[in-house]
Amino acid sequence: MEQNLNKDYSGFKANGFVMLFVILAMIAAGIWGIVYAVNTGFGLTAVVGVALILAGLVMLAGLMVIEPNQARVLVFFGKYRGNFRKEGFWWVNPFMSVKKISLRARNLNADPIKVNDKMGNPIMIGLVLVWKVKAEEIYKAVFNIDAPKQVKTTTSAKGQVEVEAASASDTRMDALANFVAVQSDAALRQVAGYYAYDNNSTAEGELSLRSNADEINEQLETKLSERLEMAGIEVVEARINYLAYAPEIAAVMLRRQQADAIIAAREKIVEGAVSMVKMAIDQLAENDVVELDEERKAAMVSNLLVVLCSDESAQPVVNAGTLHH
Repeated sequence: MEQNLNKDYSGFKANGFVMLFVILAMIAAGIWGIVYAVNTGFGLTAVVGVALILAGLVMLAGLMVIEPNQARVLVFFGKYRGNFRKEGFWWVNPFMSVKKISLRARNLNADPIKVNDKMGNPIMIGLVLVWKVKAEEIYKAVFNIDAPKQVKTTTSAKGQVEVEAASASDTRMDALANFVAVQSDAALRQVAGYYAYDNNSTAEGELSLRSNADEINEQLETKLSERLEMAGIEVVEARINYLAYAPEIAAVMLRRQQADAIIAAREKIVEGAVSMVKMAIDQLAENDVVELDEERKAAMVSNLLVVLCSDESAQPVVNAGTLHH
């Protein structure tokens, strides 16, 4: 039913410049009629003149300017008549209620929020979203989302608060922006709860927020599209732009990451040291430099591992006696 309701306006419309000329001519003719009636005393001319002026003023309300990527929704005494998207200067029935809607892309840079990841760790996560109203679903954006009347408050140079009513178009787009912000917050919390922050506490091959950004962004975009579909909004792009541990556990998690890094570095050092010791023993035996029994090999291995794995430079000790002293 909603697809049938969302339609292009097919009623009468006219070029705005032509109608503006006609309206100005009517008003000019009305003024001439009043002046003529005053000079001649012919009252009927004055009545016709006043009617022409009033009709011209009413017809002025039918003029509208449509810029690229903007649209108008036309409603005639509560009945939806269609969408008008053809850019230019136009005139329609002045008794139509014209609702302005923008089809241009908009950004949402959401502030980071605190959520719990899959492991229950509190994290801070934020997103950036690019969205716009679908041209083929303008009806949903206008009639499925309520746009209450709002007022704008400003403070003058004298410190006085001035209140002015916000335009209907601004109120409607603000309502859509607020709807997008709320649904984005909910979708972000939902997606963040599906995954762990990193791979340290997940099974091998399992996605994490930090290591699988592309997959997570696709999931986030899908959830947002599902939530915003009822408002006729298209998600152009959605991605996580901020990810960190919450302040209360950030220090602890930083120490854990440092410990993991130290362990990984030590494993690499030991792996390299063992390879170098094996290479040294093999080359000594291959070139017949010295013949070592198992005890001497063990002593050399121990000394080389200490030298290669030590954090500080080794201090050599010269043995002036035999190897057994």
